[in-house]
Amino acid sequence: MLQHCCYLQSSCKGRRYAHLLHIDSSIQGELSVSRSLTKQFVEEVLAADTILLGLPLYNFGPPSSVKSWVDHLVAPGLSVDPATMTGMLGGRDLLVLAARGGGYAPGTPREGWDHAEPWLPHALSLTALEPRFITAELTLADSNPQMAELKPLAAESLAAAQREIDVQWAPIAA
Repeated sequence: MLQHCCYLQSSCKGRRYAHLLHIDSSIQGELSVSRSLTKQFVEEVLAADTILLGLPLYNFGPPSSVKSWVDHLVAPGLSVDPATMTGMLGGRDLLVLAARGGGYAPGTPREGWDHAEPWLPHALSLTALEPRFITAELTLADSNPQMAELKPLAAESLAAAQREIDVQWAPIAA
């Protein structure tokens, strides 16, 4: 069984303590902490009609919390049929609201540097979840003086993302 170690520091009455935690990271054992968390995540997804996922771009990739969520969702017997390797989570919408501080669209100097958006469909493909993306770029333009000339493009990107969001929640005619 695999073990994962976490190092924590704490203090009490002026003394510092270091704790080494061993967390069962095997999803094979039915009683493991990890398997329990995996079951919880899969049950939450199965109970949903629509899943809304925030995906900021951190250092050109997904945040570790999103990576961990995906790692838990890809689970033989819970989200993937082990006999056929077909996904068991399809039939629901997965809407991803992505935010990028810079510009990574085609034609920009950093085209291809976004490793989060292309990764997610591949990572979830075994589960049959198919993400749809709504992306706002240049979100740091208002707070980064070096990006000041990009503020109009940032506003356009945000407005386009907001319009796409509005379309998703447009009232349905009776």
